[in-house]
Amino acid sequence: MNYKNELSALNRLFAACVVLGALVLAGPARSQTTLLELRDLSAFRSPGKSWQLAGDVAADLAKENKLTISKGTGVLVNLPGRKAAGKDLLTNLEHGDVDIELDYMMAKGSNSGIYLQGLYEVQLADSWGETKASSASNGGIYERWDESRPQGQQGFQGYAPRQNVSRAPGLWQHLKISFQAPRFDASGRKTENAKLLRVELNGIPVQENVVLFGPTRGASSNQEVAKGPLRIQGDHGAVAFRNIKLTTYSMERLPLTNLTYTLYPGRFDKEPAYATLPPEAKGPLSVMTSGMPAKTKEYLIRYTGTLHVKTPGAYTFNINTPGGYGMVKVNNQQAVPMKEWNGKGTVTLPAGEVPLEVVYSKSMDWAKPALALYVSGPSLREYLISDKEAAMADVVDPILVDALEKPILRSFMDLPDGQRVTHAVSVGSPAQVHYTYDADHGALVQVWRGQFLDATPMWHERGDGSARALGAVQHLGKPALSVAKLPSEQAAWVTDTTGSAFRQKGYSLNAKDEPTFKYRIYGAAVQDAIHVLENGQGLQRSISIQNPAAGLYVRLAQGKQIGEMAKGLYQVDDKTYYVRLDDAAGAKPIVRTVADGQELLVPVREKLTYSILF
Repeated sequence: MNYKNELSALNRLFAACVVLGALVLAGPARSQTTLLELRDLSAFRSPGKSWQLAGDVAADLAKENKLTISKGTGVLVNLPGRKAAGKDLLTNLEHGDVDIELDYMMAKGSNSGIYLQGLYEVQLADSWGETKASSASNGGIYERWDESRPQGQQGFQGYAPRQNVSRAPGLWQHLKISFQAPRFDASGRKTENAKLLRVELNGIPVQENVVLFGPTRGASSNQEVAKGPLRIQGDHGAVAFRNIKLTTYSMERLPLTNLTYTLYPGRFDKEPAYATLPPEAKGPLSVMTSGMPAKTKEYLIRYTGTLHVKTPGAYTFNINTPGGYGMVKVNNQQAVPMKEWNGKGTVTLPAGEVPLEVVYSKSMDWAKPALALYVSGPSLREYLISDKEAAMADVVDPILVDALEKPILRSFMDLPDGQRVTHAVSVGSPAQVHYTYDADHGALVQVWRGQFLDATPMWHERGDGSARALGAVQHLGKPALSVAKLPSEQAAWVTDTTGSAFRQKGYSLNAKDEPTFKYRIYGAAVQDAIHVLENGQGLQRSISIQNPAAGLYVRLAQGKQIGEMAKGLYQVDDKTYYVRLDDAAGAKPIVRTVADGQELLVPVREKLTYSILF
């Protein structure tokens, strides 16, 4: 088993202040949010004939570039072909700084993209099963292009997603983009490059703080602008969108002037009486920084300055001081009282010049100096007002388990509903498709795509015994028996092992190091073999039962809604994953309604094989 212990500077910052990424995407309450209703196409400029509205949409896993639609509204669909040539779609709304959130669905083999301001592309593609990502992969930032460069080097500054967490064609995928527009001075000269602050694909960050030095290949223009329309690529393949939400922000920030500092030696967990305390050093500053020369390892810095507020309203200040204390006072109002490590507060400010006072107390002699102050307000996305180079304090190096050697790891595993699987067995694969098996119930509880496991909670110091999945996780419902004995097909599913005589028997490995789990239940011997499908498209599960009792059923899926897409192919919970019935030995599957949704059952005698495609 290979355990990789990797930590970049960005990971350190993320681990120390994990909340910051979420804040970037959250935005202040008074920012302007536009939800494209998709009752018609009026939100777009001269839409081409390939674009239309639908009530629902589905893909064919066997056919390239094929989407099937049903009548209605709410879903935006692009169906380019011989009857209607594909054309890019532009919004009437023009944006600068913006957060974008939407659902999208790819047809098999299809390709599209989201162009911020019509210039910088975040790639959308059918990357299902890819193990080697590039800038052309789903969630990638497409490369720039220069014909004058040497052959083979025309494409440059493209960025692959950190990991492939793409779903299968026909499944809804969720995308969040946080974009910072380029800045220009009064003469129109660019003073700051555009930046993708964060891109989340299916809940997983795949890009962070990527500087965009210029338009990507296929941009509508090489001229960068302060504002431009959102552009959806429409000439490459069939794709669908829904729930498109844009949150726009003002690009103006609060100038901070007349900044000074005063440094006092000693350890402080509350504000001292400054008048009676001799300072060690003081003077003007160009930027608020914790990296000040000090004679001692414990000290307090008091910063004062003037904030220039253009828009009156509620402003939120978020201060992070790992290894110490922090306080923020604005316009003589205490926004954040003296707090250790992290503090956050909101004050209402008038337009004009207001005094700012910030206190940073380094109270742990072993910690590195670390101060980060963020501010957000009316139409103002949270941004860092302190030193951009302020390092966060050292945190624990994560203990990451690589899947290259097909690891099998026992741990606790916590699920979203608060349940803890105490006998979890997580199995990784180089195809970047992994799963967790609940040995207490003989059940699959989750599958995921991307990186494997973070074992830090289990192995750091004394640990708590738990591990965490690192990729885009698909949970498969509450832990319960996969095989149960029912008096009828409408009887309630068994919630625990009482009366089943369930007993674990461990597992064995096949020639490919894939486990077959073994247990006894209702007097029968069960072998539960799980392996990764070709090209990493999902998992196949074969349940073999020796000496089966009468009335045995296998529950293949549980969810709010389950529907049959084609013979033997079912979609679960509004197209979040598929279940494919590969061999039921002639048994008829049952989709039944229960109190909290629906279940897919199959009566079983000796063997059942099905696949989970996600």
